[in-house]
Amino acid sequence: MRSLSRIVFAVSAVLFAAVAVSGDFQKGWDAYNNADYAAALAEWQELADAGNADAAYGMGLLYGNGFGVDLNDEMALKYYGIAAEKGHGDAAFNLAVMHQNGWGVPMDENVANEWYAVAAEKGNTEAQMALGRFFAMDFQDTYDPVKAYKWFALAEKLGDYGAQEKREFIATRMTAEQVAEADGLVEKWMTGHKQVLAGN
Repeated sequence: MRSLSRIVFAVSAVLFAAVAVSGDFQKGWDAYNNADYAAALAEWQELADAGNADAAYGMGLLYGNGFGVDLNDEMALKYYGIAAEKGHGDAAFNLAVMHQNGWGVPMDENVANEWYAVAAEKGNTEAQMALGRFFAMDFQDTYDPVKAYKWFALAEKLGDYGAQEKREFIATRMTAEQVAEADGLVEKWMTGHKQVLAGN
């Protein structure tokens, strides 16, 4: 099975104006977690096609893993794309993983990092770690220890167990001024993302 995000997240209420759509995301999520993928599909399909980000993320999980349907990268990309465009962090992370690995699309690290950034801003610690590792690669032109430290530190604050070691290592390669700058960026992010943090 592919290593894609399956984080249980808080689901916000979605209001449908104009068009009545059948399906219940939470029922589908409960079915998914009980490996009743046919029931999840039945609950999510119409919701996802109507633009519900949570249901589209769920459909991406089904197609991206081949749960209850044939594994289909094109369909996974479609549904993750619907959800990610609406700001769904976990969907953006999975979309990044697909672009990074070339699943259903040409391998493209730049596109992957764009989606990792969307997911990281939504508080997805896996995406924050991915960005931290990207900026920590000192053999690349994109090497930026301040940004690497920032993303590792944020992942650490949000509960990623491996982030502290990464943050401490990159700090050994930084000046005191760079560490202070990075700490300032972390504090600014935390202050500006209180709504995101409240959902974690």
